[in-house]
Amino acid sequence: MYLEKTVVLESTENKALTEILDDYYLAYLSRQLSLLGRREVHNGRAHFGIFGDGKELTQIAYARNFRKGDWRSGYYRDQTFMLYLGLLQPEEFFAMIYGDTDLNFNPSTGGRNFNNHFSTRNIDENGQIKDLMTTYNSASDISPTAGQIPRLLGLAQASKLVREHPELKEKLNNNVNGNEVAFGSIGDASTSEGMFFETINAAAIMQVPLAIAVYDDGYGISVPKKLQTTKESISEVLKGFKKEKNTNGLEIYTCKGWDYEDLVKTFEKSIAECREKQVPALIHVQEVTQPLGHSTSGSHERYKSKERLVWEKEFDCISQFKKWILETGKADEAQLEEIEKRATKRARQARDTAWKHYTESYSAETESLAGIVSQLANKNIKSVDHSDEFNAVKNKLFPTRRALFSFAKRLKFELHGIDGLTAEKEDLKNWLGKFEARTKVMYNRQLHREGVDSTLNVEAVPVQIDKDAPMVNGHDILAENFHKLFAKYPNLVTFGEDTGFMGDVNQGMKGMQEAFGEHRVSDTGIRETTIIGQGVGLALRGFRPIAEIQYLDYLMYGLPTLSDDLASMQYRTMGKQAAPMIIRTRGHQLQGMWHAGSPMQMILGAMRGIFLCVPRNMTQAAGMYNSLLEGNDPALVIEPLKGYNVKEQLPSNLGEYKVAMGVPEVLNEGSDVTLVTYAWNTHHAVKAAQLLKELKNISVEVIDVQTLMPFDVNHRIVESIKKTNKVIFVDEDVPGGASAYMLQKVIDEQKAFNYLDTAPVTLPAAEHRPAYGIDGEYFTKPTVERIYDAIYNMMRETNVKKYPPLD
Repeated sequence: MYLEKTVVLESTENKALTEILDDYYLAYLSRQLSLLGRREVHNGRAHFGIFGDGKELTQIAYARNFRKGDWRSGYYRDQTFMLYLGLLQPEEFFAMIYGDTDLNFNPSTGGRNFNNHFSTRNIDENGQIKDLMTTYNSASDISPTAGQIPRLLGLAQASKLVREHPELKEKLNNNVNGNEVAFGSIGDASTSEGMFFETINAAAIMQVPLAIAVYDDGYGISVPKKLQTTKESISEVLKGFKKEKNTNGLEIYTCKGWDYEDLVKTFEKSIAECREKQVPALIHVQEVTQPLGHSTSGSHERYKSKERLVWEKEFDCISQFKKWILETGKADEAQLEEIEKRATKRARQARDTAWKHYTESYSAETESLAGIVSQLANKNIKSVDHSDEFNAVKNKLFPTRRALFSFAKRLKFELHGIDGLTAEKEDLKNWLGKFEARTKVMYNRQLHREGVDSTLNVEAVPVQIDKDAPMVNGHDILAENFHKLFAKYPNLVTFGEDTGFMGDVNQGMKGMQEAFGEHRVSDTGIRETTIIGQGVGLALRGFRPIAEIQYLDYLMYGLPTLSDDLASMQYRTMGKQAAPMIIRTRGHQLQGMWHAGSPMQMILGAMRGIFLCVPRNMTQAAGMYNSLLEGNDPALVIEPLKGYNVKEQLPSNLGEYKVAMGVPEVLNEGSDVTLVTYAWNTHHAVKAAQLLKELKNISVEVIDVQTLMPFDVNHRIVESIKKTNKVIFVDEDVPGGASAYMLQKVIDEQKAFNYLDTAPVTLPAAEHRPAYGIDGEYFTKPTVERIYDAIYNMMRETNVKKYPPLD
């Protein structure tokens, strides 16, 4: 027994030693990648670089505890973490810096994002989110500081939901088993952001398995932490959140970023407890260094004192790691030198391989264009010989597609009008067409889902109304439709302020919590950013969340997460990640500045990548929810505030009928003027159209666009304008807002200008926020009377005799 124990002990010791030396190799390799990456930028072979230098040991200790099924939502310096897990190869590290668009070589960004912005696939080519328990998972990184933190809440909540309700596991396609941890990381200065505190508070209340490592290197770019954090310590600030006996809260740990043993023990303990007890953990890693400065855009010598720089050199984590290895006799200088040489060689090979791949990635197009330039040079026409200019473009230190395409376009401009070059012009035209088509795939595709799971593929199913269908309040239609959906989709959950117990402030979720349980229909605190983040995280893991924002006016509190994270996710990952969540809110007309807003311009500008549904009543809203759950696109649905207590006939096919995305509906046939609008304004428009017909025999075609994003995908509106030759856009956003958006879509994209016999008109709300009360709303927003005036005046412009002034 003693011999057997000794052998086992020896084997364990050897394994531990091997791990230590492997960790040293990885740390040294990562540092060499940072050094070479910085040099590539300064040598002119890359645009920008941001690196994880000084954080290598911290990330190794952290990643040692990462298991398959776990999720990372991290800081854009986590290169060593990803190297440890095999989710980053050195060649990809450089491919990111160069902006290589080959997904096989640069799978995280495909050239669309900065370096060190990582992601893994969560959805397959068939639109299925499944088998995430078999992989290491990373949410797609974003640059805005602390922007990665809110989604951690949902990533962690998924584990808690399944552990407490194991029947959900089989409904989630092997995505969650209940023991996974959501790993977060953040720079210390970014903990000053409100979304960090909001997430910490929500996680501490909800008791979810969320861990956040704070890398504390003393600065936020040049600003020291004495100007960033109270008491210069985030762990001190958060002591009031610390979990105590019989309370909620989080566990707080501290360690030194240069102390290998301390780091390994701290992360092992913190993650084990987080995983087992599902208590959130904050690991404050202190005395971290950043030897290469914030990024390639500046030098930290400009703002750090000499004393600080001397300290950073001494307490560099790799230097201290090497010192510890030597002092404890785990290896000698020669062994470590051999490891360093091997790591250095590997980094340089990766750089050379990546550069060769990048520069050869469009060599075929370059050579093809060279042939055209050569043909022109052989014409002996001096004005068309651009060989020298082409060679300058071709031989640039950092070749770009822009330089090549720009040269070709300008060559096309110069050849225009010169006779005798028919073949060369045609060749150049074909070259430009093929090159532009390829770059569109690289840079301009995948804003929305494009495969079989695109919500655009969901066909309309007509609503069925029985002859004896009862008239019910609009909120009853919503509630009964949600009952059908929650019974149909076991991975469907909803949450928000007053969503659970009350069934939302307008009763659209009435009776849902009682029917489906608090775990599927729940209340949250007043925390819009993390309501959105909660939805993003849950959706990434295979749930179908409906995140409720109580009023449209409050959407802007969650706008950074909506815009920076959710809206760009599909695009920045080239379709490798999807978070098919629905944001449910209510807005437009009611009363008061913050309960009657319609900030559509803000949404249209900031949320491209998210469907924007604007139903006119609750029957339509329900149909939109039914459609959205058939696809994988995220969406915002804005229910009309005035519609909850308006009577509608109860459909007989609740949960089944569907509204097609991007397909307008004609509410009133007409031949004189086309009126384009949406949401509650459709009711004013129809009434105005009826009044114009009754009093002036003016025939108005009223079109409800139904969704602003996507917008009229079949160009139904221009077909109406071909008939009427006039168009007016009505909405309750500010001037130049959604009305201008609709005008651009119709006049510019659909080429409707060619069919107009008078100028297009927009009728928006006033520039200020809506005033209080019935009168405030009336004199702020479009009304039946304002619509009547506007359309009559349009008719008068084309026939002043028939339509005298409305004096």
